[in-house]
Parts: sequence; structure tokens; C-alpha cells
Amino acid sequence: MRSSMEKFRYWFDNLMSKGLSSLVGLLLAITLVFVFVMTLLVLIFSAYPTPGENFLEVMWFSLMHALDPGTVVGDEGFAYRSLMLITTFGGLVFVAGLIGIVSGAFDSKIDSLRKGRSKVIEENHTLILGWNSRVFSLVSELSIANLSLKKASIVILADRDKVEMEDEIREQVGSTGKTKVVVRTGDPMHLQDLELVNHLGARSIIILASDSAIDPDLATIKTALALVNNPTRTESNYHIVAEIQDPENLEAAKLVSESEVRWILASDVMARIMVQTARQSGLSQIFLDLLDFAGDEIYFSSSDDFVGKTYLQVQHGFSNSIALGIFRDGEVLLNPKPASKIKSEDQLILLAPDDSQIKRAADYQIDKSSLSATKPVAAKPDSTLILGQNSNLAVIISELGQYVAKGSKVTVVSKQKADGPAESGNLSATYLEGDPTSRKLLESLNISSFDHIIVLANRELGDQEADALTLITLLQLRDMARDQGKSFNIVSEMLDDKNRRLAERTEADDFIVSDQLIGLMMSQISENPNLAEVFRYLFSSEGSEITLEPAGWYVKLDQEIDMHVLVEAASKRNETAIGYRLKSEESDPDKQFGIYLNPEKSKGFSLSAEDKVIVLAQG
Repeated sequence: MRSSMEKFRYWFDNLMSKGLSSLVGLLLAITLVFVFVMTLLVLIFSAYPTPGENFLEVMWFSLMHALDPGTVVGDEGFAYRSLMLITTFGGLVFVAGLIGIVSGAFDSKIDSLRKGRSKVIEENHTLILGWNSRVFSLVSELSIANLSLKKASIVILADRDKVEMEDEIREQVGSTGKTKVVVRTGDPMHLQDLELVNHLGARSIIILASDSAIDPDLATIKTALALVNNPTRTESNYHIVAEIQDPENLEAAKLVSESEVRWILASDVMARIMVQTARQSGLSQIFLDLLDFAGDEIYFSSSDDFVGKTYLQVQHGFSNSIALGIFRDGEVLLNPKPASKIKSEDQLILLAPDDSQIKRAADYQIDKSSLSATKPVAAKPDSTLILGQNSNLAVIISELGQYVAKGSKVTVVSKQKADGPAESGNLSATYLEGDPTSRKLLESLNISSFDHIIVLANRELGDQEADALTLITLLQLRDMARDQGKSFNIVSEMLDDKNRRLAERTEADDFIVSDQLIGLMMSQISENPNLAEVFRYLFSSEGSEITLEPAGWYVKLDQEIDMHVLVEAASKRNETAIGYRLKSEESDPDKQFGIYLNPEKSKGFSLSAEDKVIVLAQG
């Protein structure tokens, strides 16, 4: 049998474990019992100075003595003073206990808030699940996208310390303008933690590959499942953008819900962008302009005013916007034939400064005497040098084989000899072992014999160390170029955008900041899911892609023209002209490296033999 003391102790332990309300209630009960006993003693010994006072009155004064030590100063009579002094000492103990309990509860609450475990009440917010280096470009770009909104918020849920995440965002991103950023600590794969961030009220959800997970792709897929198969989910479809790192996991990921999740294969996209940029200087800046929310963006617009008209008429039909294609029956048609007719259910895919600023063009006249009759030159075999290797190498070589002419070659040099295919498409590959930062090795490769040079970042190292090795390689290459009096076409991959400023001193033609580009793409798709298909075509060797072609193929040189003339000239080759690049400004960052995307159609300019026309063309 349990003793009475054991039972009491068990009851007391359970009561104490119930939290603040139980502790305060217990302390209040003990205080009232103590005051009641002291009041009885005062009445039993007739110690109260004023005879005839009732019980409640005496109890009130006893309670005041317990709560306020100063009350005892005015007491009279030795017996009364003694009893009230005892009451005051007891009250000091009880008040001190109350202060300790409240203070402890307050500290506990502050600690809980610092841990980020309270529920958010945000509605119509962008929800980011997971954490990696792309989160900073996401927050930055979404803040710009939200400038036109009166109230906007971004909520982040990741299995990291809340205060550390807030400090990193503050340091890396800075001011987010009108957009409120709310951070919570939790596991995005757990249903209970998802309740903290009101995933049901989010207008879009972005799932990042966690940098702390053993297998990031499995964590991403499980997070998507937790959202799509959540028993509390709404009937309306989610708008989810998620990143996958390993191509082998993509098919499994698509089984989750193709109608609700847009999957971004980050490594594949980066490899394709690297190949396209390596072959055409200036493309990285064009891609940045298309993907960020500053300047011009891609919009889907009504085609009501153009039903029955041709795609070429649509291209001429806007003064400050460029048509890229048509969205028809859920399918993206980039750069359709100029004579393609616009249907009533079509949407126009436009490059515009803002969807609220799209303007119709005034009447225009095209000076057809400005059009060039020069025929394009057939592509010739070329050679590419890749310095370094990472997980994207195989995709880069495969994609490169789809672009180059038959008989082209690629040479890969890395510290650990890469193991890859000897041939890919029109490309033959050679793999060498060596340190890309070594001047002796670089000189032995006869650098000037290569048409294109790609410097890959070593992703197995930290961002700063990998970028430092890339910078050393670039410095060596540029010094060799000066010694030889030649120019090398170099594209390098950077992992940290802050290192781009340092890299610019090496005079490389283009810089690819991997995390920045993928982050920009995901933020764009989170705002408009249909953009996923647009980007899939743009960053692929299939379908139409962005290219820079010699101005002399389109217009007569060194005479004033406008964009209407370029649009007309490009249409003759079944291409869509979207801008031009001036050779004289290609090294000036203040002038966007000479890139003029979507210029005002009526504004005059002239192009020289070294300038390029930016077109959307069939690959």
C-alpha cells in the first residue's frame, strides 16, 4: 500500500508539472490559507487594536500585511504587531515565490519565441521550406516583386536556429522594403511543424534542397508529399516550386503531383546555362535580366486585341514590350512562325517592364532598304577547354554535343582525372589530369588554340575556397593573354555573388553565379507557374533559344534604325528579335555590359559590324 505521504508527493509533483497556471493557483491557495489562519489567531487572542471588527475586515488587513511589508509600521499592541510581523514574513516568501514563477515563465516564453515555435497568422504569403544558400536571392527577389503590394510577407520554415537565420538574412539581404520576413524553426517534413507556418494560406510554396540533409532530394520529395497528402489540405491546388539536385530522382519526384509541383533540376539547368553562355558572350547578363524582378520581366497577357492577326503583327503591336511567343491550350509556343494566327483562347508571352505598363504601338513605317541581304555563315567545328570539374560536368558535355558542329572537340582538365564519355553528339572528349591553377600546366595546353574556355567551381570545397581557386585560374589565364597579345573567350562559374566584383578584375567575358540564377528562376516560377515551361525551352538545346548573332546578318550597318526594323529583319529568318548588344559597351557594368533588351520600338540606334542582335531562334 502506498503511504499518505507518497500519494501527496505524487499529487504535488503532478500539480507542479502542469505549468504556470497550476503554480500560481497553488501559491494563491497557500497564501489564502496562511492569511486565514493568521486572522483566526488575531481574533482568538483579541489582538486587533479596534475591538468589534468582523472576520472579513480583519482578514483583509492581514492580507494587506502579507502583500505590503510597510503596513506593519502603523500597528499598535505587542500581540498584534507580533502576529502581523509573522504574516509579513510569510507574505514576503509568497510574493518572492510569485515573482520567481512569473519571471521564470516569462523567460521560458522568450526562449520559446527565440526558438521560433509559435504559429504565424500570415495569409497569402510566400512560404519557403528548407534552407540553403539560394534562400538569400529568393528573399531579395521576392521583396522586389512585392513592391507593388500593400501588404506582403515571406515565411521561412527550416530546421535551423531562428535567430541565426534572421541574422544571416539581415546580413546577406539587408532591407526587404514592404515585405515582412517571418522565420520559424521546424522540420518541413513534419505535418505538425507545417501547421506553424499556415501552409494552407500560402499563395505559393518554395521547397529548397536542405543543406543539412543527408539526402537533400529525398527530404525535398518527402516535404512535397507532406503538403500534397496532408489530411487537412484544402481542395484547391497548391502552387509549389521545388528543386531536385540528382537527375535520377526526378522521375520519382514527378510521381508526387505534376499538377501542383513544378520541379527544378538545378544541376541540369546550370549546366545548360553554362554551355549556352560559354558559346555566346553576354548571355549570362541576358539571363539575369530575364530572371530578376528588376527591369523587364516575362508576362502572360490577353490576346483579345490581336485575335486573327499574325504573330509578326503582335511583335510590332507593342511600343514597350516584345512578344516571345504564345501560350495555347496549356502549352508554351516560343518563337512561332511569323504568319501564325492568334486565336481567341491564346495568351501572349511578353517581355515587358510591368504588366500594368504594357502599351500599344503607334502607327509605324519600316524602312525595308535598311534590311540586310547577307546570308548566315554555316557553323564550323570548334574546340572547348573545361578547367575543373563538378557534378555538372557530364550534363555540360552532353549538352555541348547538341550545340556544336560535327568534328568539334572538348578537353577537360582537373586535379582528379574525370571519367566521362569519349563522344557526345557532335563532340569528341579528352580528359587530362592536372591542376587548373598551375601556370606551367596552362601554358602546356596551348590555350590560344581553344575557341571557348569554361572554368568550373569545385563544389566539394567551401564557397570561398572554391571561388578563390577559380579566381587564381582566371588571373593566370588573363596574364597569359596579355603576354601573348591575344583575347581568350572565358566563362567562369562562381558560387558566391560577392566574389563577382573580384572576378570582374580578371576581365573574364561572363560569370555564372549558380545559386543566384537558380534562386531567381524559382522566385519567378513561384509568382507564375507557367514560366516553368518558358524557362525549360529557353535553357534547353531543344526548341527555341536565345542567341546573339552578327548585326550584319539582319540590317545594313552604321545607319539609324529602330526595333521595328530589327523585328522585321529577324522575322525573315523565322526568328524573334528581342534586343541588341553594343561591342563598345560590353565591359561597362553601368550600361549592362552593352545589353539592350526590349528597347523602345520607335527609338533610333545604329549597329556596327562588331555589334550583335539578340534573337529567339530555333536551335
